[in-house]
Amino acid sequence: MRTQVKSMHASVKPRHAYGYRFAGFDTWLLMAALALAALGLVMITSASVEYADQRFQQPLFYFYRHCVYLVISGVAAVAAFRVPVSWWSTYAVHVLFGGFFLLVIIWIPGLGHTANNATRWLALGPFTLQVSELAKIGVVVYLASYLVRQSELVKSHWLGFMNPMIVMGLLIFLLLLQPDFGAVVVFLVAALSLLFLGGVRIGQFSALIVLCGSILAIMVLSEEYRMARMVAFLDPWTYQQGGGYQLVQSLIAFGRGEFFGLGIGNSIQKLFFLPEAHTDFIFAVLAEELGLFGCIATLCLYAFLIIRILRVAFRAERIGQLFGAYVTYGVALIFSIQLFINVGVNIGLLPTKGLTLPFLSYGGSSLLASGIFIAMVLRIDQEVIYAASDEDERRGTITSTNRLVDSAMNRVHGSHEYGERHA
Repeated sequence: MRTQVKSMHASVKPRHAYGYRFAGFDTWLLMAALALAALGLVMITSASVEYADQRFQQPLFYFYRHCVYLVISGVAAVAAFRVPVSWWSTYAVHVLFGGFFLLVIIWIPGLGHTANNATRWLALGPFTLQVSELAKIGVVVYLASYLVRQSELVKSHWLGFMNPMIVMGLLIFLLLLQPDFGAVVVFLVAALSLLFLGGVRIGQFSALIVLCGSILAIMVLSEEYRMARMVAFLDPWTYQQGGGYQLVQSLIAFGRGEFFGLGIGNSIQKLFFLPEAHTDFIFAVLAEELGLFGCIATLCLYAFLIIRILRVAFRAERIGQLFGAYVTYGVALIFSIQLFINVGVNIGLLPTKGLTLPFLSYGGSSLLASGIFIAMVLRIDQEVIYAASDEDERRGTITSTNRLVDSAMNRVHGSHEYGERHA
């Protein structure tokens, strides 16, 4: 009977306030991700033309390379979408160990790739893979699985949140060896937020926040280059020829863009003034070329994407699919944290830290992880819809194709009767 339900969902446009759903998943979410990826391709091409021409004598080098990344990420996303949510739940610990394995093997001579005094990449012929990006997937599915399996322990005993934090401590240690302080912040904030959503006691959570904050402060104070970045962040114009150079050039780009920008391809700062223009500081190039209007439109697109992801999490939680809900919350958190840090660095709200902007920055590893995350959310959303429609079918409330789809949609979006039945 499930096959019949799936075919109906794939072919029928539901008459519902939540819009058109192709193949049972949130089409608007997919469209938002694709729109960001398309914008990213345009901005990467614009920001890298002069740099690629000087370095490779091929102005469109990064355009062609990013197109390859898009294809690879698309194939990986399709493959991830075909994986049932139950598989991720069953093998969550194995996926986490896979992330640990990647973080360790980069230290094997000949396998790791070092750049800018950091060993963060796995050498794969002409390409490199930033292993921390794929490790994010392992962290999210492990924490989601743990919060479901140890729900009562998390809510009632301090071991409930200490056990996953020990795992996170080992992961953070491996990240600091690279070093990759930006990934540490993303992983730590996402993990703490998921534990909070899982029901950790406020007192225990507050103590954990203080402990983690203290550790992060010690890590900043213990490294001279991190302290230099902090000092330059506080007064970038005094150190504009040193540690504040990137921030100053980024702020100049924002100022030149004004309200409507200089137009695509007309950025001045990307002409070897702004370092990492097509990666860490691509938002500054976007601000210069598209102006305040373009920045707001881009941030609205990100907000729309994150809201659609959160809606999937809410629906999954309402029908009791807690693992899918926690995974989806984790994806929304990682996207939100990276967006906040990257944009914060670009506008001078945060100290300079290399961290990609999901879908927009150049980087195959980030794009690969982002594509897999979106595919996982779409799969969770599809299974939520099918689960709700199967429940209706068992109750004998379906009499027509349209009623099947509409009833399933209403049930997923918080029907009071369904909630009482499964309370």
